[in-house]
Amino acid sequence: MSAKYVKAAQRSLSLLDQCRTVSQIKQMHSHLLVSATLFDPFAAAKIISFLAVSSNSNAHLSYAYKLFLSLPHRTTFIWNTLIRAFLDKNHHLTALSLYRNMLHTGFLPNNYTFSFVLRACTHNSPMGLASHAQAIKLGWESYDFVLNGLIHFYANLSSMDAARKLFDVSTDRDVITWTALINGYVKCGQVELARVLFDQMPERNAVSWSAMINGYVQMGMFRDAWELFNDMQLSGLRPNHAGIVGALTACAFLGALDHGRWIHAYVDRNGMELDRVLGTALVDMYAKCGCIETACSVFDEMPYKDVFAFTALISGLANHGQSASAIDLFARMQSEGVLPNEVTFICVLSACSRMGLMDEGLRIFSCMSKVYGIDPGIQHYGCLVDLLGRAGLLEEAKKLVIEMPMDPDSYVLGALLNSCRVHGDVELGKETVESLVERGLDHGGVHVLLSNMYASSNQWDWVLKVRKEMGTKKVRKIPGCSSIEIDGRVCQFIAGDMSRLLMEEVMLCLLGVDNHLKFLWLDEYNTNSNMTTYTWSRKRKMTTY
Repeated sequence: MSAKYVKAAQRSLSLLDQCRTVSQIKQMHSHLLVSATLFDPFAAAKIISFLAVSSNSNAHLSYAYKLFLSLPHRTTFIWNTLIRAFLDKNHHLTALSLYRNMLHTGFLPNNYTFSFVLRACTHNSPMGLASHAQAIKLGWESYDFVLNGLIHFYANLSSMDAARKLFDVSTDRDVITWTALINGYVKCGQVELARVLFDQMPERNAVSWSAMINGYVQMGMFRDAWELFNDMQLSGLRPNHAGIVGALTACAFLGALDHGRWIHAYVDRNGMELDRVLGTALVDMYAKCGCIETACSVFDEMPYKDVFAFTALISGLANHGQSASAIDLFARMQSEGVLPNEVTFICVLSACSRMGLMDEGLRIFSCMSKVYGIDPGIQHYGCLVDLLGRAGLLEEAKKLVIEMPMDPDSYVLGALLNSCRVHGDVELGKETVESLVERGLDHGGVHVLLSNMYASSNQWDWVLKVRKEMGTKKVRKIPGCSSIEIDGRVCQFIAGDMSRLLMEEVMLCLLGVDNHLKFLWLDEYNTNSNMTTYTWSRKRKMTTY
């Protein structure tokens, strides 16, 4: 740095270190300006660092950037500070633009620079590859910050071979190195490899645990995610935000209500903010576990609600038979200015279908593209077919399937087939099954449904024919399953599976429950019958007087 500048006094530097508020740092800025020592890069760096990194305000970052532009003398530290600040505010393009300017003005990046730049290159692979080449050229590739950044960069690109090579040559692996590679395998769906690495980790933190938990959730392995979350608690580590959200998602799909309640209590006990992501996960968990009132309470407690929170509750209300409330919530969502997405419309159309609100459903379907610019997908058409079919408009439903802009799938044809079963239209049902067979979508349930339709119309020859075809094609109905949570443990039962040790006791218990329900039904039936008889005989007596 050949140009001359006046160095700031040691007392001024000490006062800069003691600043705790933006007002104080701006006062020191004025003092340095008056004393002509502002261009001391060491003093200017302290002001820029406080405003850019310590503050969460974009206005303060803009202030720091203006000060940076006025400096005739800059250092690598100042460049790194601003690059990091823009990166932390998710201004990746600005961060990369600063890096280019840094190189053009003759400053050489160091290991810290590369660690920030590689994070900014998550969605800019050419820049990331160029930065990797530059790091090799300047001898920074083997430094831990840079190596971790490179592994993270290649993992995000799903280039796991390159990421694994860098991991294998690393001599100083820390928890960040391991977690970066685990995240990469999880993103690529290679959850088994991720678990092998996870088990080999010399130490784990909350981030590595949550990465593995969410990996299982992403792959639909909810029981594994749930068990891993339990293991995390036994290890003594406190779960972070991501781990809690992943565990709640697993609880939702497993129906593990007690465990979900424990997590909710943990959130409250630790004063965790009920933000959009965590709040939505709780709403979804309670809705899927059958506690729709609690889901509504959590929703009302959320200070900020986005489309995902509204959609989770709309779906829960519709699935609990509260379709009217679901449609009302959709109207509230619109009035609050929250724009619905594709999933929201699926949930609302399903609610309309269950209530038989054909006109409302058709109106909502129409406004998807006209008002919100969302092109209806295959599931939206499936909801509309179901809506028409439930209303008994089978010909209109069939016409919609034919005129759809895309080929119907099992969801659409299944809706039409179910409507045929409800309304006893065997011929259209047969046509629908033939369409499913042509597309290779004729699973066991389809043939069983057609067989039952023939049976309900006493066409026993056709029932026999369908059953024979099922045997010839070796088509088998996928067995149903159910689960129950007892003392925080989820037990799953599969139809036809008699392998459990206490299955005989379970069967006896179920038989007792079944008989008890039958007696209750008979008592209710007899009571209603007696009331009807009494009312009828009383009316008859009154008419004879």
